[in-house]
Order: sequence, then structure tokens, then C-alpha cells
Amino acid sequence: MAPEATVSHPLDPATSEELLAAVDQLRNTGHLSERAFFSFGHRVEPTRSELGTHTTGVAVDRTIRLVGHDGAQGKSFEALVSLAPSAAEPVALEWIDQGQAPIGMVDVIAIYGALYEDAAWLAALARRGIDDPAKVHIEPWLAGINPPEMPTGRVFRALGFLHEDASTNHYSRPIGGLVAFVNADTGEVQVNDLEVIPIPDDPAEYAADQMGEMRSDLRPLEITQPEGPSFSVDGHRIEWQKWGMRISVDPIEGLVLHEVSYRDGDRDRPILHRAALSDMVVPYGDPSVLHYWKHAFDAGETSLGQLGNSLKLGCDCLGEIHYFDATFLGADGVPGVTENAVCLHEEDFGILWKHTNSFQPESAPEVRRSRRLVVSMIHTIGNYEYGFYWYFYLDGTIQLETKLTGIIGVSPFDGTETDTSPLVAPQITSPIHQHLFCFRLDFTLDGPNNSVVESNVTAAEDGLHPYGAGFRAVATPLLTESQARRDIEPAASRTWSITNPNSLNQLGKPVAYKLLPQASPHFMVPPDTPAGRRGGFARHNLWVTRNDESEHSAGAGAFTNLHPGEVGLPAYSAADRSIDNTDIVVWHTFGVTHVPRPEDWPVMPVEYAGFTLIANGFFDANPSLDVPPSASACH
Repeated sequence: MAPEATVSHPLDPATSEELLAAVDQLRNTGHLSERAFFSFGHRVEPTRSELGTHTTGVAVDRTIRLVGHDGAQGKSFEALVSLAPSAAEPVALEWIDQGQAPIGMVDVIAIYGALYEDAAWLAALARRGIDDPAKVHIEPWLAGINPPEMPTGRVFRALGFLHEDASTNHYSRPIGGLVAFVNADTGEVQVNDLEVIPIPDDPAEYAADQMGEMRSDLRPLEITQPEGPSFSVDGHRIEWQKWGMRISVDPIEGLVLHEVSYRDGDRDRPILHRAALSDMVVPYGDPSVLHYWKHAFDAGETSLGQLGNSLKLGCDCLGEIHYFDATFLGADGVPGVTENAVCLHEEDFGILWKHTNSFQPESAPEVRRSRRLVVSMIHTIGNYEYGFYWYFYLDGTIQLETKLTGIIGVSPFDGTETDTSPLVAPQITSPIHQHLFCFRLDFTLDGPNNSVVESNVTAAEDGLHPYGAGFRAVATPLLTESQARRDIEPAASRTWSITNPNSLNQLGKPVAYKLLPQASPHFMVPPDTPAGRRGGFARHNLWVTRNDESEHSAGAGAFTNLHPGEVGLPAYSAADRSIDNTDIVVWHTFGVTHVPRPEDWPVMPVEYAGFTLIANGFFDANPSLDVPPSASACH
């Protein structure tokens, strides 16, 4: 029976009761075997038109999307379950032909079980002096594509790391020359035992209780807000310093922003309808047996959103914090709650603006302190952590920052250092790799119809500058989807402005927000490779498509695992539709190329990547003129 509809906003996440009801309805159809498990479940997002017709206080009937895999049938599934009491056919089930559902604990348990019973795996461990398989941490890796050794089935690669107990850093003792393929559905195993390489013996610990003497001169740093924070929260709605937005947590995308607006005078001006990570790819450049095949899609293949940390005050966040819990569907169909999955707080951010009137030296400078609202979430995927931080500033600026940390991928040193996998410790090498993120930015800048203009700063060759040193910003409209496949060009100060030709500022020009990219590497992988075919969205830093709410994932979405690729953003853009003065979506790909260094071992200091959205004629003047001085001492 469907739960009674509750009074809520259509963008609010699914409740435990809704998820349970959807699972029951699907199971009652009899289509799933007892071996079926769930990768995730969430509410289907309402369309813009549905949001536009919603009346506050009216009950919301949900549709729940359930994604999972049935080992008995060897297929993944997607089900849309309507919880509306009047639904004639409440369950629509589809078996997936291309790609598979993300990896889950059911797969991990199956991989461990299969290898612990496999004679070839045990023999390979024995060749390396390991007689107890329980001392081997097995790291299941997404195979990317089915390897020739096992061309069909739900196949994962498995790597081994030696450890004495669970509290030690098992990544410090990688087992070289050994890779296994495991079909998690059938238990079939194929072991590739190639070369015995000495296992590193340096424990390389990083936990505080194993560090010995710690620094003693780091004094406490307290952040206090005696009158409380300046933001307010109503359910999943946030308001702060003229900003308004909603948030949710998607099982794959993680933190999602909805209906971002800024109050300008007596108007709440829309900026973004929706903004979130769409996909990401992590290709490895090392040709060795442990790494050549790696190109992880940490969102679609592993359900990044569901791997969010439970954040801790004083560790992950400082100050006056508001936390949001997140409800996720377990593999067994029972929902669970990750407490404190999203952190909301304010931070001081130095000077916002300042000027001293030199002709009135007796007067104090006019100076304002900057402050930003931080909405953040951190995810652990095996050896790695990703932090996603959205910052909102007093002057209307929006910034997205990714923080990359955790433990780098490693191999035991075989005696030959290469330029694709440098030494980071005496017995440890780490392969060069990339982290490339694609964010989907659904703009509604003062309304649904927007355009995009590229700006490049070039030397002026018209001879008008008296010293011949002129330069100018040249604006080029991007009119079609093919024209809008663009790359960064720092030497030309290249930026992209999202404009609304139907909303003019006081200068008579279209209002705009500028996408200011950071330095970012190109996707190093050729198109005719598995990673190149599967990660085509990383080929360009900017894509713009006409908005189609069915075109949501830059890649293969929930069925990225073992998907052959050539879908998603490149396929959307191939339609070459007009993107001029219409409903558009901006996709921005950025990231880092990580050349590992000794300082990244045994745990990596945070590395940063991201982008900024700044007002560019959206306001008629500096919107932060009304920010009060922070202390009387300034005057």
C-alpha cells in the first residue's frame, strides 16, 4: 500500500516510508528473484512545469525510481514506482541491455567469497608467502569494459593488499603482478598471476594514535557566533544574505542545488534552476598490469552520493553548523540514514572591498569584510576522498570547489622507475592519473531563455592606441550546440557569459553571469580507447545543449558500469540544436592531472579544482554596498 501523501515540497528527498512502499510494490510484482538487490532509490525530480503548478501546502504524490541488479537473471533493472493512490499501473520495470547498475556491498561480498575459495588465487598468494587469505584486503575495481578473459557477465577486477589487521594502512603493502577477474553473479574467477614482486614492508601509517610525538605548539582556534548564524533553514530550503536555494542529495550526483536565486531590491531573481556534478572520469596513464585498464567513473559506477561521510564538528566543519541528514536505500531494500551528510555554515573570507580617500586623510578607510555561505559534502570511495564545496558570497558570486585527498593508488616498486609511475617512497610507485569532473548547470538567469557568449582578450591591431599597446575583449555568440564545444584558453583570458537577451540592465545590455574557469588539463585519452569512448564528456571544457529534461547524465548515468560508451553529452550535442535565446544547459568539465610526489604519501594533502560564477551586468552596481562595516574600529 502506498503511504499517505505528506505535505512537502516536490524537490524534497524521498522519505524512508516512500522508499519502503516503492520496494514493496516492486517486489509484489514477482519480477525479481531472491538474489535481486538495490543499488539505490530516490524520488523522481519534478519537471519545471510540475514545479510551476505546485501549490504550497498541498500533498505531493511521488514517483520513486529504483535501480538494482538481479544476479539470478544476470541483469540490472530500473523501476519507476508511482505512489499515487490513483495510479492504474504503479510499477514500470525495465531490464537494462547496455551497462549495469553500480557496484554494491552484495558484489563486494560475492567477490571476497569467490576468491577465498579459488585455488588459483590461494596459490598466487602462497607464491608470495601469504598463507592466510584473511590478511589480504581485496579491492574490487570496476573493470570498465568486460575483459577478453571474461567477455560477458557482471565482472570486476580485484587487486590485493596485505595487512595484519583492519586498523593498519593496507594500501602501504600492495601485492604486485596479481589481478583477478570475478563474475559477481556466477562466482567464476580468472586469475592473472604474472610476476612476484617483493611486497613493501614500510607500514606508512598516518592515524594519530600511530604517529608518536605530535606538535605541541598548535594553539586552539575558536570560531564563535554569539548571536547565531545569519542563515535560516526551513526543511531543505536555505536563505542567507539575499540568497535563496533548496538542496537535496542524489545517490549518484551527491549534493544538488535547486532554485538558486538572489534578492535584488524587491525581486527574487532566479539564477540556477539546478546545479550538480553530472559525471566524472579518472583515467590512469601507466601501462603496467595493475593500472593500464583503470578509468574510474566514481559517480555512476559507485553511487558517489551514497558514499557521503557523516561529518564531524571541529573536524570537517568549523563554526555554527547546521547539518542535513540523507536517507539512502540499502541493498536489501531497507532505508538507512547517514547523519550529518551535508554541512551548512558561514566563513569569514577577508576583505570584500576597501578604499581610502586620499584627499581626506583624517577619515578612516571604507572597508567591508567578506563572508561566504558554505554548503558541503565529502565522499569516500575506496582509497580516495572527494569534497564538494559550494560557496555563496555577499557580492552575488557563486563558487564550486572540489577538494581531493585520501590515499593515492600505488604499486610495489619492481626496480625500474618510469615516467608514468614515479616513486613516492622507497618501495612504492604511484601512477600518473587525471580527475575530470563534469558539472551540469541548468541556468534560469532572470527567466528560462538564455544564451551564451564567449569572450577572448586579444591584442588590438587597429593602430588606434597611441603606443600600439591596445587590447580588447572580443565577444562571440555561441549559437549552436556544435559551436559551443569549447576549451579553456588562459592566455586569452577566455570566459563564457550566460546572458538573458530578454532582460536588460540599466545600460541596455542583456544581464549576464560569467563562467570563470580555472586552469584545467585536457583529457589525455584518445577517442578510440575504452576510456575515450566512455568519457567523451571530458573532451571539452564547455558544452551547451538545449534543455531536455531526459538528457541528464553527461555519461551513461546509473548504468555506467560496463557500458561501452558513446552516449550522454557527446550524443546530446550531436543534434546540433540552436542554443540562442532558448532554454539551455551549460556543462563544464574541469579537473587536475595528478603527478604523484613523495609529499602525497602516505596520505595526500588536499588538492583543489573548480570554477566560479560571477555577476557580469546582472546587477546595476556593486550589490554589496549595503553590507555594514564589521566593527566601529573601522571608522
